[in-house]
This record gives sequence, C-alpha cells and structure tokens, in this order.
Amino acid sequence: MAVRPIVISGDPVLHSPAEPVVAFDDDLRALVRDMYETMDAAPGVGLAGPQVGVGLRLFTFSYVDDDDVETRGVAINPTLWITPVPATEADEDEDVEGCLSFPGERFPLQRAASAILTAVDLDQKPFEIHADGWLARIFQHEFDHLDGTLYVDRVEHFYAKIAAKVSRKRGWGVPGLSWLPGVDDLEG
Repeated sequence: MAVRPIVISGDPVLHSPAEPVVAFDDDLRALVRDMYETMDAAPGVGLAGPQVGVGLRLFTFSYVDDDDVETRGVAINPTLWITPVPATEADEDEDVEGCLSFPGERFPLQRAASAILTAVDLDQKPFEIHADGWLARIFQHEFDHLDGTLYVDRVEHFYAKIAAKVSRKRGWGVPGLSWLPGVDDLEG
C-alpha cells in the first residue's frame, strides 16, 4: 500500500469524464488499497480515481455518523439518484464542503438531502446505499469527480470568483500539479 499524490484542480484528468472499470484484477485491488490509504492520510471522507490521476469510475468513502457507525467502502461504476436540490442559497455554516483537489479551501454548496448509490464492489458484487445528510453529500461530491466536475464548478457566483482568485494566486489551473498527504502541508 502507498499514499498517492492527489491531483490539483487544472489537471485534465479532473476535468474529463472517467471511464468505466472493466478489469477487476490485482491492479485494481492495489489501486483501491492505495486510495484508502491516501484518503485516510489526507485526511478525507472520500476520494475518486481521477483525484489520484486515474481516470476510472470508482471512489472510496468513509463516514462516521452521530451514533459512531462507520460507513466505509468502494463504489465501482456507480450510479447515483438524488432528491431535488433545494432552490435556496447554501448555508455558510451547514452546507460547507472542501475538496482534496482544491486543498485548503471550503465553500458553501447546496446539495440534495438524500441520495441512492448503486455500484459494485471489488468482487463485482452489486450493492445499494440509501444516504441522507453528509453521507449523501459525500456521494454527490465524489460522483461529480467521475463526471469531471469539481465542487468549485458548482458554487454560487460569489464563491466561484473567490475560488478562481485562490486558484490563480496558488498557480493552480494547469496540468501536472499535485500534493502528497503526510508530506506536503495542504488540506482539503
């Protein structure tokens, strides 16, 4: 297992739709092990293949709810159904999220309150998770990565301008930039 570099906004792999996983082999198992280790080291609650430079439709997730129950897994070739996204503005305290590929920044974003994730695991066994609240948010965030969308692409205009300014100031928005959890002093 190894912690992999996390690609920063601007790299084409983050801004392109990912390809379906077709080979369920030892290389995929190694990738998923590395993704868990990278997600935990970052630390993060989700990590998509494109975020480690691999343009495949998979993501890992780890969430502990208010009752200390952990939901942890890998979603391969997922589909996601969501409830309608509220037409109200995102709450600056309750609806804030960050991204390991836009490290160190957090912006409010309105998301659907509930989601249904269907996918397969490493053994190609289908599963379905009904999620509400933060777990639903995690699934939406990671699923967006598989379609080439970062959360900063979805934030309201005011925050989009701030995100663009941050990106310019840090020299992001170009291919080839990454950071290594546990080594670089960045967080998402």
